[in-house]
Order: sequence, then structure tokens, then C-alpha cells
Amino acid sequence: MMVNVILYTRTDCHLCEQAEADLKSLQQAVPHHLVVQDVDSDPSLRQEYGFEVPVVAVGPYKLRAPFTRQDLEMTLRAEADRHSQLQRVDDDAYRKAVQRSQTITTADRVSYWLSRHYLLLVNLALLLYVGLPFLAPAFKRAGMDPSADVIYKIYSPLCHQWGFRSWYLFGEQSYYPHESAGIEGVITFEQASGITDLNDPARLAAREYQGETDVGYKIALCERDVAIWGALLLFGLIYAATGRRIPQLHWLLWLLVGLGPAGLDGFSQLLSQFPYESIHAILPYRESTPFLRSLTGFLFGFCTAWFGLPSVEEVMRESRLALARKFALAKKRA
Repeated sequence: MMVNVILYTRTDCHLCEQAEADLKSLQQAVPHHLVVQDVDSDPSLRQEYGFEVPVVAVGPYKLRAPFTRQDLEMTLRAEADRHSQLQRVDDDAYRKAVQRSQTITTADRVSYWLSRHYLLLVNLALLLYVGLPFLAPAFKRAGMDPSADVIYKIYSPLCHQWGFRSWYLFGEQSYYPHESAGIEGVITFEQASGITDLNDPARLAAREYQGETDVGYKIALCERDVAIWGALLLFGLIYAATGRRIPQLHWLLWLLVGLGPAGLDGFSQLLSQFPYESIHAILPYRESTPFLRSLTGFLFGFCTAWFGLPSVEEVMRESRLALARKFALAKKRA
């Protein structure tokens, strides 16, 4: 079987022209299929190789400039020997791999499309997820209560939806905190809703309260969740706008800046509200504020996206490059 060679180049590159000439001159000594790929024709290739061209890919071997004609010949012969050895041992996995490499399937095309457009799909999904809850108060104000109820119902398993930890639209205030939050100069949830018993474990009344004409209507996600998912979307948009070149956030920074403040604010609030005097002796009862919930939620969402999306991009980039190589070789054979 003939060796497959891909030469990654760009225009006006003297070293690229020399590498192509050397490879063509080696055709008789080491027969091979040569595919010349302009890295500027594909954003993935340009991002991967940048100005490092010429780059020669021969099976599992890769040569980056500078290299000589002798380097090329040695690499070609090494790949030819590898092929011969695998053919002699009649390796079944090798035969199947060769067959797969020569067949372009629908799954290949779908995978390639997803690897190029996954970020758009992620951002659209995040936009839908964080945007839909804002339609609930809009529907309520328009008198479309059944439509609003559907949205509240969809998000009820995903968020506690307590009225004293939610944002409001179209009312006197944008939030109505629990009176224990101690925020001066605002109407509390108890005053706005008339619900004064907020000590039941499920706090069902606060969960079911959607708002009123003067008070405004509750967004279907709580303050912290709006911040988390909004920050995920914000980083996704920034990541797309910068060409997916932002390096991954270090895991320690994710723990300290992303997870730490949200965990401290959320768990200290949760633990302090357990009805045990022994806990209150160490951790006094506290109710977080909309600002703290939003700030810590934002940090968690933004840092999580910063930590996660570059890892996803690395996997997707490898998939794009492998499939682009497969498509190029298939086109050459055709």
C-alpha cells in the first residue's frame, strides 16, 4: 500500500515550495500519495499550524520546519516499513483502520460539522436556557398566564424559584429580599407578598408566588442561577469572538475564584439556617443578598466556562484536523 503524505503549506512560502519539490523528487524512491493543503483554507488548520509551515504529516510521523530532503526520505521509509510490517502480520485492526480511512461516511461529515459549529450550538442552548425564564414575567404582564405557568413548570425541577431569592420585572423593585437579609431601604418579600411564614422546609408559598401587578413578576430562575448561566453564556460569546484562542483557566484558579466564593456563600447560608442551636453558636443565622448571590454565581459560571470550553475545543480541534486530513486524502484518491 502506498504511503499517504500531507504537506501543509501557505502561499509565498519558499520553504513550502522546497518541501513540495523534495517530496515529488522522492516519488520514485519511496512511492507516496502527496496532498498539498493550504493552511489558510481552513481556520482549524490555520489555528493549529499558524506560521510553522511547512509541516509534513506521514502516518503517525510529523515533520515541522526546518527539515531536509534526507529527513523527508527517512520519514517516508519509516512509514513504508511500518505499513509492510503491519501487512505481513495480517493485523485485523490495521485492515479495518485502513478501510475506515478510505471511506467517508455520513457520521464523518456530521462529526466534522459539529466539531466546527459546536460552540454556536452551545451558545444558542445557553441563550435559550437563560432567556426563556425572562419570558415568564413578560407573559404574566401580558395576561398570558398559561404560557407563563408552562415556563415556571419547566424550570421548577431545576431551581427552587423562591420569591425572596429571585429577580422581578415590571414592578416597583427588581428584587424583594427576605427580611433577615437586613437590606435597608427596600420592600421585603414578606411586605410585598404578604407571606410571612417562610420557615416551612419546602417554603412552598414562596416557591409558588409569581408576583403581582405592583410588585412585578418573578423570573423563572433564581438570582444565583441567572448569574451562573448568564456568565456561562457571556464567556461562550467572548470565546467565540476571540476565535477560541483563550487558554484554559488553571484548575486551582477555578477552585479558588470560581467554586470557592459560591460554595462559601451558599453553604454558609444553608448551614446557618438549620434549626440547631449548636450550629448557630458557631455560625450565626444569615441570609445572603442579591448582590452576593449574583457575584458568586457569576464567578462560578464564568470560571467554569473558562475552565471547560478550552478543553472541549482541544478535543474538537483534534477531531477537525483528523477529519480534514481524511477528507483531503479521499479527495486525492478520487
